[in-house]
Amino acid sequence: MATISLRHNPEVNNTNQQREIIAEEIQGLIRVHRDGRVERPQIVPSVSCTERAKDVVIINRETNLRARVYVPSTSSHTTKPLPLVMYFHGGGFCVGSAAWSCYHEFLTNLASKANCVVLSVDYRLAPENRLPIAYDDGFNALAWVKREALNISAAQKWWLSHCDMSSVFLAGDSAGANIAYNVATRMGSSSSSSNTTTPLSLKGVILIQPFFGGEERTSSEKHFLQPPHSALTLSVSDTYWRLALPLGATRDHPYCNPLAYGTVKLRDLRISSIMVCVSEMDILRDRNLEFAKALGKAGKRVETIVFKGVGHAFQVLHNYQLSHSRTQEMIAHIRNFVNQ
Repeated sequence: MATISLRHNPEVNNTNQQREIIAEEIQGLIRVHRDGRVERPQIVPSVSCTERAKDVVIINRETNLRARVYVPSTSSHTTKPLPLVMYFHGGGFCVGSAAWSCYHEFLTNLASKANCVVLSVDYRLAPENRLPIAYDDGFNALAWVKREALNISAAQKWWLSHCDMSSVFLAGDSAGANIAYNVATRMGSSSSSSNTTTPLSLKGVILIQPFFGGEERTSSEKHFLQPPHSALTLSVSDTYWRLALPLGATRDHPYCNPLAYGTVKLRDLRISSIMVCVSEMDILRDRNLEFAKALGKAGKRVETIVFKGVGHAFQVLHNYQLSHSRTQEMIAHIRNFVNQ
């Protein structure tokens, strides 16, 4: 497993950069110009499909999105249908792709070792598409799966025929976990949510280092010093939120801080089983633990796992000494969660 470095590439044309006005920048990942142009250097390589991981097009009235489907090799040796995990990648809502090599590797392993089918959704990115566009894309992807499940086409049969539609899970890491939560919340707040997903049955939500924030800093946000290879610092987090939230919104907007106005919305969430994966060295640690505790108080069955000695996105970036062993632990927990 190769380590993915998110450090800025020093070989930049500084002369050209000085001539232009940069409105926002996360070095090496995204640069937003004052005139609205957005640059995303290819810091993580994209990889092509394989025999067990193929791209599909999610068709709806608004836009056609891409997704990558992972089917474990064991599926060819059994007639038992497998859980379906709809996955949303991280990247602060602003960067990332289902085709990034780090996600391709992680989700290939997850499908194989957790014995599930994974649908990794390529949602639209901010700042060109500010929230709630990513939530719309996630909800529309779920609706598309429902339509395809009701009438399986020849184009989708290769993976849908392996899925147990009574065992569907929403999952994601970082911003993707935020999306998974908000898609689940939309389902819970809909008066016709049962009709929205039939014949799908949403059994649970898997939130890996969910990307939340708030105007008031937590202790881990204030005091956790991050190493150079860290995927998320406080300044980077703040920049992502400025680029992703609706214009004029603060970090106490419900998209960013689901606890800012109490826990009423958590009680309306119609998902009873939730897994929250927390990294011990992550600046989001305290906020994630507080969120998991609030879910429990709202009557949800919450499984909270804290992964020792690693930070944000360790499972995809492999940027900590313990990344490999902790990733295997994470996949084992997910396997048990989706197969219970």
